[in-house]
Amino acid sequence: MTYDPTGHLLLTPVDREAPARVRRLRQLGFGDRPDPAFDDFAQKLAEVTGAPYSMVNFIDENKQFFAGLHTPGGTHTGTHADPGAGSGGVSRFMARDHGYCPHVVVRRKALVLEDVCDYPRFAGNPVVDEIGIRSYLGAPLIDRTGMALGTICVVDTEPRPWGRAGLETIKSLAAELIGQIHRREDGRI
Repeated sequence: MTYDPTGHLLLTPVDREAPARVRRLRQLGFGDRPDPAFDDFAQKLAEVTGAPYSMVNFIDENKQFFAGLHTPGGTHTGTHADPGAGSGGVSRFMARDHGYCPHVVVRRKALVLEDVCDYPRFAGNPVVDEIGIRSYLGAPLIDRTGMALGTICVVDTEPRPWGRAGLETIKSLAAELIGQIHRREDGRI
């Protein structure tokens, strides 16, 4: 992990598995294009949690890609670096140093942030000021090879009391999606 010398805030952690993850994602055919099944799963995440934004997120060395995305307006774009930029849609791409999913992938553990401003190491993340994110709930997608492929997550612009129930829900949904990924890889979907 690195520190910002001016603010001493914890920045995006070093991800030594990124090259191997990229190879595994390519093997699975994921990580570079939207997928209707993942969009459907993101919709389910939003319904189950009541969150306005939800994602199935794959992470490489430089960026995050939302292969599955649900937004309140239902609009998505694929070319803007800033999720709020452009044609009013939410981008499917985000810099690796934005957001909390890279932390989840490196930690390999779910993360519950009921109010990101309560956590100094996360409050300075660019998504707080640039997008207005105040609450995050995410879990890693760890496949049968032991690789953390990415995450599923939900976010809100308001603080949310996710609690233990939210943690168990997001972990259960991550396991459900990994099951779908394995069935797809085995040709059973």
